[in-house]
Amino acid sequence: MARQARALATRQTVLHAAAEVFDERGYAGATMAEILERAGVTKGALYFHFPSKEELALAVIEGQSAWLATWQPATDSPMQTVIDLGYAFAHSLLDDPLLRGAIRLTIEHGTFTQPQVGAYQGWADAARELLERALEVGELRPGVRPAAAAGVITGAVAGIQLNSQVLTDRRDLLQRMADLWALLLPGLVEPGALARLDTVDRTTARPAG
Repeated sequence: MARQARALATRQTVLHAAAEVFDERGYAGATMAEILERAGVTKGALYFHFPSKEELALAVIEGQSAWLATWQPATDSPMQTVIDLGYAFAHSLLDDPLLRGAIRLTIEHGTFTQPQVGAYQGWADAARELLERALEVGELRPGVRPAAAAGVITGAVAGIQLNSQVLTDRRDLLQRMADLWALLLPGLVEPGALARLDTVDRTTARPAG
């Protein structure tokens, strides 16, 4: 058990170091040598867990799925959960290197041998499921299609985080998220339900586990 614990700790150390380097350099600019130096582990340990840069990058990308799976909503309202999830994602982009690295690699999915679309689909599916529940409980306006709305929301969030990164190093990301909800929600949500929603940031920075 102690050996397994050490192996898991080494794997996590490598993943976090790799995420930092991928976030800073991108996939093409990152090297295994720099990741090895950042991680402070032996070359054998790194290659034992990740035989290639692409396999390491794919493991980093999977980190956002783990983040999404462990995040816990603090409300029974599906639409409030969508709002809170957006803010929680923004917070974690600000202080979680693993998620930042995963998102940069996801944006650069075309650089891999097989384009990685699963991460995009995972976010879209999560949003669609919440919006379907919102429709069932009467929070969405009649005629709003959950799948279409999920595509718009996830695409908009992807765009604003990228713009925020380029223009302000994400310093205005939370304000951009607030602006997004202010603009989108009136067209999606029933007026009565909208009045009950809290559209300001009420989340914590990290997912509950």
